[in-house]
Amino acid sequence: MAGDDHRRHSRPPQSSKPTRSRYAAEREERKEHGTPEKKNRSRRREDNAEVENPQERTPLKRRRSPERANQKRTRSPERREKKRTGSPERTPQKRTQSPERTPGKRTRSPERRPRREEIVVEYEDAEFMRGESESEESLPPPSERMPKKPTRRRSPERKSKARTVVEEKHWSGSSGSTLSSGNPLSLDALAKLDAINEKTGGHGAFQEREKIERKHSDKRTTREKIVTGRVEKEKPKHRRKSDGKSERRRISGPLLEEGRGPRRHRGGYVPADEMEDDRRWFRKKKWMALGLILLIILIVVVAVVVSKKNSKGGGGSAGSTGSGSDPSNSNLNGISQNDIPTSAKNTILDPFTWYDTTDFNVTYTNTTFGGLPIMGLNSTWNDTVQANQYVPSLDKPWAYGQMPIRGINLGGWLSIEPFITPSLFNKYKPNEGIIDEWTLTNKLGPSTAAKTIEKHYAQFITEADFAAIQVAGFDHVRIPYSYWAVTTYPGDPYVPKISWRYLLRGIEYARKYGLRVNLDLHGLPGSQNGWNHSGRQGTIGWLNGTDGQLNAQRSLDLHTQLSTFFAQPRYKNVITIYGLVNEPKMTELSISTVVAWTATATQIVRKSGMNQTVAFGDGFLGLTKWQGQLQGVEGLVLDAHEYTIFDANLIVLNHTAKASYACEGWTGQMKASLDTTTGFGPTLCGEWSQADTDCTTYLNDVGAGTRWEGTLHSTDRSPSVLTPSCPTKSSSCSCSDANADPSSYSDTYKKWLLTNAEAQMASFETAWGWFYWTWTTESATQWDWKAGMANGILPTKVWNRDFNCTSNLPSFAGLSENY
Repeated sequence: MAGDDHRRHSRPPQSSKPTRSRYAAEREERKEHGTPEKKNRSRRREDNAEVENPQERTPLKRRRSPERANQKRTRSPERREKKRTGSPERTPQKRTQSPERTPGKRTRSPERRPRREEIVVEYEDAEFMRGESESEESLPPPSERMPKKPTRRRSPERKSKARTVVEEKHWSGSSGSTLSSGNPLSLDALAKLDAINEKTGGHGAFQEREKIERKHSDKRTTREKIVTGRVEKEKPKHRRKSDGKSERRRISGPLLEEGRGPRRHRGGYVPADEMEDDRRWFRKKKWMALGLILLIILIVVVAVVVSKKNSKGGGGSAGSTGSGSDPSNSNLNGISQNDIPTSAKNTILDPFTWYDTTDFNVTYTNTTFGGLPIMGLNSTWNDTVQANQYVPSLDKPWAYGQMPIRGINLGGWLSIEPFITPSLFNKYKPNEGIIDEWTLTNKLGPSTAAKTIEKHYAQFITEADFAAIQVAGFDHVRIPYSYWAVTTYPGDPYVPKISWRYLLRGIEYARKYGLRVNLDLHGLPGSQNGWNHSGRQGTIGWLNGTDGQLNAQRSLDLHTQLSTFFAQPRYKNVITIYGLVNEPKMTELSISTVVAWTATATQIVRKSGMNQTVAFGDGFLGLTKWQGQLQGVEGLVLDAHEYTIFDANLIVLNHTAKASYACEGWTGQMKASLDTTTGFGPTLCGEWSQADTDCTTYLNDVGAGTRWEGTLHSTDRSPSVLTPSCPTKSSSCSCSDANADPSSYSDTYKKWLLTNAEAQMASFETAWGWFYWTWTTESATQWDWKAGMANGILPTKVWNRDFNCTSNLPSFAGLSENY
């Protein structure tokens, strides 16, 4: 049976389960009716047994014996009877050959062209596939077969198509309809097919088996793929093209045969275990995403909390310099950069170069008074505002000497001081020597210094501060500023002229809330005292040294410009006190030289048209030393700064003694100074604090130490103090409690701090009044009115006081004297 073996293996293997041959049923029918084999029929196939080397097979055409070829096709009596009686049995149709076809070459209609998608139906019952009609006995003996002739080979696609058609016809027959084929079947043949269907369970049983197989399809995936040597197409994966259209991914046949292709399930079916895995993975991803979101929120919250904590430091009220958000500068939207002349672009007159334009008039103007620009100012103002119900509005005169000044300093804003804004300095190492604004700006360089310092100007004091000052009951503000607001000189590293704009805006904010302004020139060329708040710590270069006279003249020129500018009508009601110089160190300067310079400066101010009160400092000489000095000059007021902590004789006093001195000592000095026979006359206290130690960081200069603990090294401010100066004068003197957060203060200590402050206010109001130093700091609570008010150690309203020196001091029993 060599020929039969060859025919069995001439077809590529499909599956481990045989497929029923189309020709088995036809041979069975012809065998029963004696119908000869038709010419050009495809060779018979027995089963789907696999062969090791399909490429070596040569397809053979089945030969027919002469007897079968000449045998006449006849119908059975049953078939003839059915034809005669009009049975619905399908009438066989005679095949006709197309005129276009020739025996040598067959053509196919478009409908019969190879399909790309094949349908594979597999069976479990091999006996059903093969059928009884495919036994060897149904074939003629080899001797009766026709000689072998070369035949046309069919492509695998056509073979697959033919097999699929026969299988579909078989199923239609098993479901109750008559089998449709080239030749009608006899009743016996149909009965045999019914018996086979009953044995295998029919089409319904096959469907049931197929459902069961789908549940285990992951074990049979590769067996279902092979059809005539080609891999059946998977359910495509969709990939996105760049144009947004989807593209199907093609999987190669060898990969699928090896089981390395993606698993797919037919008919949209997905096993339950895979669906559960998908759900579990989806839930896992959902929780992972939720956890990531919560982590991000937590990080943001922690960052905000830490930032706020760092900005407050040890209980101060101001935010860290540069920590606020950048301004929107929305008022620039109404103008164009083309409106700024080319000569003014990238200068202080160009609003597009300003860090903050809030509440500035950004319309360009080059108008000046005294050589100083009015750029940023509005053309109108309102002086009818009243700070509170106890004081007159701005357009009404203030009766100085009869109405007490209750004012606040804006220290550390336009003249930077390390103890007020330590964040600008503590980022540097001690050996870098960054100790004042000179060294800070020199270290940063012009560009970075301008950005850093202007951001500090914009954020450290804002309109909200002026509004809060009014609410606290203040009626005056003292605004310290330095000469580089107006100009700089060769060799100066300071940021020039930017603070001028913020000074003008600060004055307008004060006007808005009915606050009168005391202008304080805090730093003069060359430094008038050699302390860090003058701009440059070290040698005094004003009225002293090589450039002493040069810097003195520069200072007079500054007052010429400043007084000319502030003599404008818009400032006559809001600026009521004009300061010449802050704290000249007259203990090291020639007193007569300083007095002469003061007289000259006052004449310049008056000549410029300013009729406001002019303030000059006592120079630490003591108030009685000014008796007879400058008494012939009208409109002057002596500015005294009173602190107990910088005096070695006062810092050692216990708490009760210090509060008593605040009442008796300061009151006595104020009254003596007011009397022209014992003092100068008009006197006010321009600075004071409730602090009873010098423990605040950088208060005695950067890295200098303290008197309280006996660690103060010699500085330009003071000689060294190397023994503890607290009341116990022992090694137990500590700054830890004094620098602690105010929330940890004992009730007794809070009571003392409040009493000490109220006693000083009562004493200074026996003269012209007072200005507390200062409104806000980063971390120095006992120098910070806003923080002290919030922590209950300063009154919420400046006039609401429980102690005024007319009653006995309360007891401070149990209060430690060394902290």
